[in-house]
Amino acid sequence: MKTSLKNLYAFANQILIAVVSAIFGFNLYQVIVHPENSNIAVTLILAVVTGVMVRKYGYKAGK
Repeated sequence: MKTSLKNLYAFANQILIAVVSAIFGFNLYQVIVHPENSNIAVTLILAVVTGVMVRKYGYKAGK
């Protein structure tokens, strides 16, 4: 009997990548247009955490 293994974290990681990208884009815009209202450090930390999770769990479903 042949079984297939699917990455359970793939869908969650794809959503996380989209959310972090949107937040990063908005904060980058804030840095450029309104530097006094920006908080780019928190966004960079969130991007690093996302990168670590994607490297650890992957972002593509298995076969």
